[in-house]
Amino acid sequence: MITKEQVLEAQNTWGQGVVKIGSLKGSRLECEAFTGEFLEKLYSFGKSTVLFKPTKCAIEQFRPLKEQALSYFIAGDSRACNEDKGFAIQPWTKVRFENTDIILEENRAIAMGNYFFTDLNGQEAKVEYTFGYKLIEGVLKIDVHHSSFPYTIDDSAV
Repeated sequence: MITKEQVLEAQNTWGQGVVKIGSLKGSRLECEAFTGEFLEKLYSFGKSTVLFKPTKCAIEQFRPLKEQALSYFIAGDSRACNEDKGFAIQPWTKVRFENTDIILEENRAIAMGNYFFTDLNGQEAKVEYTFGYKLIEGVLKIDVHHSSFPYTIDDSAV
């Protein structure tokens, strides 16, 4: 049975990884290598289907391939999706999760809530997320990643 502690640790590792990616922005080769390892370690690319829908995507909303996820996180000249600006190279100084709840099963866990990304000026960006985790060879791997900005009410449309 997957435990809540395993999910919290996976979230912590993911947040630390996003911060590290941004810290490597000045060294493209190191940044690419680390981000590739990050995706390999935390996502189930190559092991099972990955449903990846990142926040800041309008044209290519869904990213089932590792190369597309890499493009989203760090962009660059060889990016797989032209709209990508490199979400993780913002850079961010901190990522924190606030889980609404976590569903735990034998080989699967699903977490939903908000996560907050802190920029260099101390400003937080609030993003809604759902992550699905699958136990693969004893390790939790993300196979569902959906995030979006919270809905804002448009008073003029009411």
